[in-house]
Order: sequence, then structure tokens, then C-alpha cells
Amino acid sequence: MKRQANPPMRALKIKPESACPLYCQLYDQLRQAILEQRLPAGTRLPSTRALARTFGVSRNTVLNAYEALIADALLVARKGSGTHVGMPVRSLATPIRSPFDLWATLRQARLERGSCQPAELV
Repeated sequence: MKRQANPPMRALKIKPESACPLYCQLYDQLRQAILEQRLPAGTRLPSTRALARTFGVSRNTVLNAYEALIADALLVARKGSGTHVGMPVRSLATPIRSPFDLWATLRQARLERGSCQPAELV
């Protein structure tokens, strides 16, 4: 089976003269590309050595950026398989569905019946 080609990393820009550390620049740009889905889930990223050569930075710079992205669950690293973009994670702040409110449901059912009086027992 043929391996998937590495995504084009030429779009990333590292500015050595910037006050922001190099690993932060790489982290920010990779994070933005993942969140904007320019790097879709499952995309295999280049090795740390290859990316360091591409940008002319230390391998530790790339390792720090990759580790920060792994800690944020945006990347998944497996020995022998490489580093891949992780599956999108739903924010824990947004619930899957709204919680069930029994009293609101009962009030709504009573209003739909058209009566504000309690239901008659048979």
C-alpha cells in the first residue's frame, strides 16, 4: 500500500527575527491549519527531522511544537506510524444535547392541552 504524501508545509512561515519563539510560531500555524481544516483529520505530518530541515531550525523546536499539539489533542503520535492530525474533538463546554427538564416538559404539555387546570384523574 502506498503511503499518503506529506502535506505541503511551504505555506507555514517561520520568522527568526520575531520576538515569538520559533516553536510557538510553528505551533500557532499548525494549530490554525488544523482548526481551519487545511490539514484534515488523519493527515500524516512530516517527521520532526524532515520538518526541521525544511525550516532550517533545530529538531527540538519541531519536537516542542509537536508535543504541545499532542497535549492539546490536535495531533496523535504512534511509534512506527508517524504523527497524524487527530480527530476533531467537540468542546466539552457545549453539551451534546440540552439536559432534560421534566417540569418544563409538563408545563408545555399542560399549555398545549389548553387548560391551566391539573389533569383530571380517571
